[in-house]
Amino acid sequence: MRRKLLLGNWKMNKLASEAREFAINARPLAELAKKHQIDLGVAPTYLSLAATKEAASKDMIVAAQNCHFKESGAYTGEVSIPMLKEFGIDWVIIGHSERRAYDNETNLKCHDKMAALFANNMVPVYCVGETLQEFEEGRTKEVVGTQIREGLAGFTSEDVKHLVVAYEPVWSIGTGKNASSEIAQDICKFVRDVMREMLGDVADEIRVLYGGSVKPVNVKEYLSCPDVDGALVGGASLKIDSYTELLNNIL
Repeated sequence: MRRKLLLGNWKMNKLASEAREFAINARPLAELAKKHQIDLGVAPTYLSLAATKEAASKDMIVAAQNCHFKESGAYTGEVSIPMLKEFGIDWVIIGHSERRAYDNETNLKCHDKMAALFANNMVPVYCVGETLQEFEEGRTKEVVGTQIREGLAGFTSEDVKHLVVAYEPVWSIGTGKNASSEIAQDICKFVRDVMREMLGDVADEIRVLYGGSVKPVNVKEYLSCPDVDGALVGGASLKIDSYTELLNNIL
């Protein structure tokens, strides 16, 4: 049975001091989540990773929001996997829609990053999703299917055993517009079906998350869907009170 996962993506928010305070306050939540067989985590900025990791419960996942696929080199402004590992970070978000939109994050780049993460026994959280125009044109499965097929091309069932995929319809991120639970289930199941075609039965073990204006009021409905194994949460993960409510609503 796939464990539920609640992962907060803090994006470009929180000073290191604020991240540390949040991590301290979240220690009881990590224990509660573990008791209920739920994985709980947050993804701070690079500059807050060390403070968050140091202050957080050992049961809490601390993920990076991105990485480079090369170990070192002339890549100004980038952060490598060995740099993350030095701080004990072994989860990384890859291909978030904001990076695809603003930083030319292609499926091929995502593939190369995931290959490097798999080689280092780390966990990629691979984000896929369609824009509003693509949604309105009825191209959701075409777009998401291509993101899965190109992003995971050539990997084996052994490679992807720690993979997490997050379906985030771009039109619902930070807009207040919500995909219905029926849409979330349909596309998360589609993601799993495509992975099964590519990778076989291991697809049934890979967790598929939903993200996009997830809030305490709707998180339970999404996670009640059979193919939605958790949530990648933005704004609602920034305050300890709403983060606590998110967890309590899926216990």
